[in-house]
Amino acid sequence: MFQATRRRLALWYTAVTAVLLLLFASGVYLYVRSTLVERIDDTLNHVVEIVERAFIIEPVNSNADKFHINIEASFRDNADTVEDDHIDLEWFSSTGELLWSTLSEPLNIPIHANRTGETVRVIKQERWEGNKLATPHSPLLLRQITQRVEVGRQVLGYLRVSHPWFEVTKPSRQLIFDLALGIGLMLLSVGASGWFLSGKAMEPVGESYQRLKQFTADASHELRSPITLIQTNVQVALADLELAEAQTTTSLHYRQQLKVVERLTQRLGKLVNDLLFLARQDSGITKDTFSHCPLDALLIEVVEEQQLLAVEQAITLSLNLIDPSAQETSPESLDSWFTFFGNWNQLVRLFTNLISNALRYTSAGGRVNVELARIEGINRISGLRYTSAQLQIKISDTGIGIPREALPHLFDRFYRVDPARTHTTGNTATESATGSGLGLAIAQAIVEHHQGQIQVESTLGKGTTFIVTLPITLES
Repeated sequence: MFQATRRRLALWYTAVTAVLLLLFASGVYLYVRSTLVERIDDTLNHVVEIVERAFIIEPVNSNADKFHINIEASFRDNADTVEDDHIDLEWFSSTGELLWSTLSEPLNIPIHANRTGETVRVIKQERWEGNKLATPHSPLLLRQITQRVEVGRQVLGYLRVSHPWFEVTKPSRQLIFDLALGIGLMLLSVGASGWFLSGKAMEPVGESYQRLKQFTADASHELRSPITLIQTNVQVALADLELAEAQTTTSLHYRQQLKVVERLTQRLGKLVNDLLFLARQDSGITKDTFSHCPLDALLIEVVEEQQLLAVEQAITLSLNLIDPSAQETSPESLDSWFTFFGNWNQLVRLFTNLISNALRYTSAGGRVNVELARIEGINRISGLRYTSAQLQIKISDTGIGIPREALPHLFDRFYRVDPARTHTTGNTATESATGSGLGLAIAQAIVEHHQGQIQVESTLGKGTTFIVTLPITLES
């Protein structure tokens, strides 16, 4: 599929370029050809002017009213000169009779005055050479200008100047060959470049398609398990329902199976909601409203909600707000020191995921610390350069840590450190034992939606730190 699309793109690149090159080449050819014709016409007109000035006009029989051209005196020195310039002269009487010519054979073309130039086609007559008919010559093309020579109202004759048309066709053919060769080489280059560029253009599409295939496979895998369990429990519950009246213990067993169905349904609903959230983030169709959010108040609320879980697991959960010194800010702006533009509900979900994840993989007696600070000035975070103020949140734990080889894939959807991808409890620091592998992917999507960055630092057996950096002012 992608190869066919790539071929179509390359063909479109080549076809569009071919049309543009043909239009350009046609324009160049027509311009050069018209320029050659104009130059020949200018040359012919110039020759006509020179020959007219060289005419020797004499009266006829001492009659001052009639004149004629002295052909011998006028054309005595012209034949050799014009032959070198590939220009032929013909002189006709006022009645159209050929009187003098530099051509070896007459053209037998009717005379008519034409100063703008015309192209004529001459087919020479057949002739006998000995007892054989000579091979007929190919048609001859000439560019001609015919000038009427007058004295007063008397027409003395006609001067026709001819120039071989091959002076136009020869360079025109050479130009066509050169343009065709250039266009051919250009199209080969464009075809190769189009193939290369279409491959580059298709790479993101191919990667997106592969991610979509993987996402579909993972989603099918994750949805299949709870659906199968729901079906099994429902079938068992229906079978036990028939014996409910005969055995009192069946009622209790039936209730337990329905609770299992309820938990699986909740888990399935959460998975579908997570998939829907990620799909909306990918498509850009979300219409979440942003407003001014006091991040310190938000973190206090999230930490308070997670304290119960921390107490149950004997884990110390603390929040550290790094306030500015008196020299850094005025009392008026102290209240809004940690306020930025964002979506409250998404941020609650983000930090709830990160903090609950830290608590889940921290052993009893461990610590989870949440730190909020504001960074001013120029900073570099994940290779990006920030020039405005940022809010930085660090969520550190003393849990089991994450293997180094798992860090690059930590935010991939449905990824778990456990390669078996089961829901059994094990040494996995990315999702809960009943998680779907989407929590950190959702966290990354929320951070990127707020134009921020999320990083993770972890040492196996010592703990993990998630660093979230959010710009106070979003770019439009």
